[in-house]
Amino acid sequence: MNTLASCNKGFVDKITIKDLEMDAHIGVTPEERARSQKVLLTVILERDLGEAGRTEVVQVIKDIVAERPRKLIEAMALEIAHEILYRRMAVSVTVEVKKFSIPRTQYVSVELQRSQ
Repeated sequence: MNTLASCNKGFVDKITIKDLEMDAHIGVTPEERARSQKVLLTVILERDLGEAGRTEVVQVIKDIVAERPRKLIEAMALEIAHEILYRRMAVSVTVEVKKFSIPRTQYVSVELQRSQ
């Protein structure tokens, strides 16, 4: 009985989705939200890898981003984190959203971590 789950008691395993590129309607002004903008999403799921894997994480992220326009990247990150935890895809999740809207900067980002 040498399973991954029995070997990892007390350890935290991570799955990272790095810089998932998506188009989103996001911005404070209606003009900014009217046009699609590129965002990069990084999501780190902390979970027991000995449990059955979750292949639908990327689809959940895509559905949330496409669902509706938002004013803030903070709102997008929070909704993604809450949905992942609600569906029990992770015991803890870190979400970073990068937006490319400020001239002469590489990007602006928000990162948050939430746990069950």
